[in-house]
Amino acid sequence: MVNENNITIICSLPDPASVNIVEKLRFMRNWRPVENNCFKAFRFKRFTIVEIEGHHIYQDDLDTRLEECGIGSNLIIFASRHSGKDGRKILTVHTTGNVNEAKFGGRACELAVPAPYAIRNLIRSLKSMCKDSSFEATLEATHHGPSNLHTKSLFIEIGSTRTEWRNDTAGKIVADAILMLHQDEVPVAVGFGGGHYVSRQTKLVCEAGIAFGHIFPNHQLPLLDRDLVKQAFLKSGADFAYFDRKAMKDDVRRNLAGIIHHLGYDVLRESDIREMAGLPFEMYTQFQQKVKKLCTNCKIRFTETIEQELKSACKDHIPAIMFSKIDPELLSMAERVDRNRIEKLIERESIAYLEDENGRFSHILISLTDECARRVAEMLTLECINIIKENYQVRFDADKSQLAVTVRRFSPQRAEELGISRGPLFGKLARGKEVIINGKTIIPDMVYESIEKIIKLKNPRI
Repeated sequence: MVNENNITIICSLPDPASVNIVEKLRFMRNWRPVENNCFKAFRFKRFTIVEIEGHHIYQDDLDTRLEECGIGSNLIIFASRHSGKDGRKILTVHTTGNVNEAKFGGRACELAVPAPYAIRNLIRSLKSMCKDSSFEATLEATHHGPSNLHTKSLFIEIGSTRTEWRNDTAGKIVADAILMLHQDEVPVAVGFGGGHYVSRQTKLVCEAGIAFGHIFPNHQLPLLDRDLVKQAFLKSGADFAYFDRKAMKDDVRRNLAGIIHHLGYDVLRESDIREMAGLPFEMYTQFQQKVKKLCTNCKIRFTETIEQELKSACKDHIPAIMFSKIDPELLSMAERVDRNRIEKLIERESIAYLEDENGRFSHILISLTDECARRVAEMLTLECINIIKENYQVRFDADKSQLAVTVRRFSPQRAEELGISRGPLFGKLARGKEVIINGKTIIPDMVYESIEKIIKLKNPRI
């Protein structure tokens, strides 16, 4: 949890949506006046409402002026209207800054300091509370001023026409989201690509354990140079970049990837982000590096229990990681019979496991203690044996520590000897169904053979 002691909400009096939101805030809580010689202000616990006469987008240096008046804060929320030609009933959250000239406040080629954790929490709250209303909620790309602020800031907006700006439901939803604000620390990305309403980034923030700082839409990408990209990463406190690849032109994507890698950051795909499970980025990276040494193309899957253990650990120090394994052939055979049963056993335990590029279980298990890794490997081995016993004829050789599993399988050679060539009838027999050829019925038993498969039961510890 980040420092949330002082949050300032800016109400622009000429802005009807801003006034609407602040009226709802003041109605919902008991605010007291804040004595100062500069602004009309009201406070409730960690929140301070400040009224200004001008428009939000032209408030460069506002945080400095507030501090000089004794109203400093950790976060500035600009409660604002959103204007759009499409007339959508929409609630938005975004950060500010200019990648080129400053037509609407701020300074040219300057980006504000985002509040990624707050933005994440607010858009998730808006999404949830919008479900029973006629409004939709989305993140927007970085745009307009102010940009010259050293305090973290964001805009939360009601759009897109005068009717919506004054809408009581919209005002209450936004006010509720602000009052419920909390800021959990998760990995932070800088986003590239998409339209102004960044749908892919919004989806990731709402469904995965990450936040976004600055987000740049397609039309801004050709304007980004090394200095702007570096500014975006540093001010966002970002760990990595995310590309909306399908929305980006190949040459633009390659150019930006080169800049980002030269600055020392990685570009993660959506699958990588979802795999991260909200763990601190440095911890996840170290975790991934150790795992890749064992299985290059595998993906990590975390059970809920180990996720919580890792999240509660110090983010700068990854806990010791212990590996164990079971016989891959044993696991593969059991998985083909009853994958759900294996999943249920795994999900009850404090472990992570690996899946190969085809989504099948790898035989490697990961835990934070040697005892847990060994115990789960032994339990899983026993469960796999039970699954196989229930579905196959099995002999156990204790002296050799091995299973002999009798498996029936289709024999193409036998089918061909009975006059069945490769084709529809061949396939039907292979699926265990009888066929008729030249008036003769061929049943599956005639073309199946029994073979004995030997599975060595090794010590489950690596």
